[in-house]
Amino acid sequence: MNTTDEISIRTDDLHFLTKDQAWHYKVLPKNRNAETLTLYCEDSAEIDNLKEELEILLGITINLEPISGAEIARLLSKYYLKENAAQGTTQVQSSYNADDFLLNLIAEAKNLKSSDIHIESYENKCRVRIRIDGMMVERYLLKRDEYPALINKIKILSNLDIAEKRLPQDGRINFRHNSHQFDIRVSVLPTLHGEKAVLRLLNNDATDIDLNSLGFSKSDLDNYLQGAMRPNGILLISGPTGSGKTTTLYATLKLLNKETRNVMTIEDPVEYTLEGINQVQLKESIGLTFGAALRTFLRQDPDVIMVGEIRDMETAEMAIRAALTGHLVLSTIHTNSAWGTVSRLIDMGIPPFLVASTLNTTAAQRLVRLLCPHCKEEASFDENLYPKQFKPYSKVSYHHTAKGCEQCYYTGYRGRKAVYEVIPIDQELAFEIKNGNMYIHDLLKERGIGTLAENAFRLFEEGKTSIEEIYPLLFNY
Repeated sequence: MNTTDEISIRTDDLHFLTKDQAWHYKVLPKNRNAETLTLYCEDSAEIDNLKEELEILLGITINLEPISGAEIARLLSKYYLKENAAQGTTQVQSSYNADDFLLNLIAEAKNLKSSDIHIESYENKCRVRIRIDGMMVERYLLKRDEYPALINKIKILSNLDIAEKRLPQDGRINFRHNSHQFDIRVSVLPTLHGEKAVLRLLNNDATDIDLNSLGFSKSDLDNYLQGAMRPNGILLISGPTGSGKTTTLYATLKLLNKETRNVMTIEDPVEYTLEGINQVQLKESIGLTFGAALRTFLRQDPDVIMVGEIRDMETAEMAIRAALTGHLVLSTIHTNSAWGTVSRLIDMGIPPFLVASTLNTTAAQRLVRLLCPHCKEEASFDENLYPKQFKPYSKVSYHHTAKGCEQCYYTGYRGRKAVYEVIPIDQELAFEIKNGNMYIHDLLKERGIGTLAENAFRLFEEGKTSIEEIYPLLFNY
């Protein structure tokens, strides 16, 4: 009998059983040699009957090793992920036919609410990982000779050159399979041992996006809406890749999308489709850049313009020009904080007086994983778990920790929530920008502006997330 701490399943053993077989018989592969397949099974199972049925089904001698039912449930949820929704699961076949395997892999990743699929090649193996709630999970191992066919299938579907293996390529797949219908952004990169493919699953359905459910505190939402409802100016959202900036922008566009407004966007890629909005896909290879599109937008009589990202001086200048001529401009930018967008624009070459006269709201956001409500545990809290220089905003005697259950695939977390920092630019702050004063901490404190660290700490204090999740944000207090 194994203890729970000892048991782990090798990824390359998982294909001995299909997902349906593993869940139906409550068994998992331990190891296999030429003549025998050893499986873990529940200690309450009828060993002889189960052994006989599995040998007939799999056509090999079976050896069963009983472990606790709770551990079987944990291992099944960890290694044979399945959708918790009522419509059931999508089975990925154990055979690696490139066509079937890819289609089923994408469908499975979508059902598991994964954002990305990583298909990677190494010297002795190839593996498939998926990203769920921001964390990578290894799902499959492929043989080296099966890998090229899979990469070629991806290239064909995304209209890429299958003969080009030396240069990076980007493409897009319009995925239609059974009940699934969505777009996939594809990136293929040559690496030391072959090409790596990353598939970003884009959610075309914007019906569920709502500013009220993203994670804003009441004061932050009021400040953000005040900026979004202005007739002109620039509203900027900052944060690293994968922090949910685009989702916040689309929720804002959905709010602004009225018959009386002409709303235009230039995006890379177009992640959601919104009826009533004129969306343009960036194509830098033919000269359709953010700056070039913005220049044309100004001749299209727009009311609201959304720019996917301000990444260079040309785009920043055109955004400033659009705001000065009476348009509301929404965009994203890469900085560490909401106030950092000001210095970033100035570093790009925008004069401080132009930033002060056009920037109406700046926001920063991050995504924090939420503890699974079904299994989180309360424990006494040790203040040594904080970063050394951090001073807590209030005393916390108890906190919640991740445990893991079938509902959260034994990760301890289920879902994510955005944490925001929103700064409305009023006349006093605009004056400080114009004079080049970047040290406005006291002014923000006077206005009751919650920082990323404060809002993340509030989630921790309420027991919605763990200290491990908010730890990186506490350095920005």
